[in-house]
Amino acid sequence: MALSADLLLALFPFQFPAHYTSYIAGKTPLSTTAPVVASLISYLVVIFGIQAYMSIRKPQKLTILFQAHNLILSSGSLLLLLLALEEIIPMYQKNGLFKTLCSEEAWTPRLEFYYMINYYFKYIELIDTVFLALKKKPLHFLHVFHHSATVFLCYTQLNGRNSMSWLIVILNLSVHVIMYYYYYATAGGARFWWKKYLTTMQIAQFVIDLCAGYFGIYSHFAYTYYSGTLPTMGDCAATESAAIFGCALLTSYLGLFINFYNHTYKAPASKLANGKADGHTHKDD
Repeated sequence: MALSADLLLALFPFQFPAHYTSYIAGKTPLSTTAPVVASLISYLVVIFGIQAYMSIRKPQKLTILFQAHNLILSSGSLLLLLLALEEIIPMYQKNGLFKTLCSEEAWTPRLEFYYMINYYFKYIELIDTVFLALKKKPLHFLHVFHHSATVFLCYTQLNGRNSMSWLIVILNLSVHVIMYYYYYATAGGARFWWKKYLTTMQIAQFVIDLCAGYFGIYSHFAYTYYSGTLPTMGDCAATESAAIFGCALLTSYLGLFINFYNHTYKAPASKLANGKADGHTHKDD
């Protein structure tokens, strides 16, 4: 029983409509392709519009707003991580790793609700780029692509009911707790020696995600189409399109982040100064 979740729900004196606590395509906000795509197009128009507007203006500091934004995301990620773990750990203790990763029962109503919250967090995280544009920081392809594509990734996995979504989500939340705290603290003047390890954590996150994801794809295809021919522990629950798209996108993330790490932290010493690579700072998850 997820006691913490029950205590939080008890704070609300009313019951939410079902489509706000369960993912119902067509009823839950941002649960169909058209509004998701429209939101992402709007994001691109806004950030590049701000960039053009700021081209002849002085950069904005926005320290208090920037710190508040990052503190909210760090704290929110921590709370959601703890709530998800409260659901996942008993499931793992009862069923073991394979069933917790692959069984249809791993997609619980409570975890579905947490996945929805995590999905909506991704829209809030798009504000990261607004701050970059207002501060006249470069809008690197990695940052813009990763932020926008992750919104669509979460959308596809909710529709595809990927049973191992919890693994991707808790790893991502774990990174975000630390990453957004880092940006909150450094905006106030703090400096940390472990900055580059944020990128290392992100790369490790994608490696683990992909090991699980490709295992799930193999298990599904071996069980469904090659039963008796290929060894398999059983099926992994998800639509084929969601699983394949998820792994393809995460593979692109891994390549992009490794390239960023090599460019930023393995560049010649003359190009590195005060945490910058080629004179540019970079913020990404």
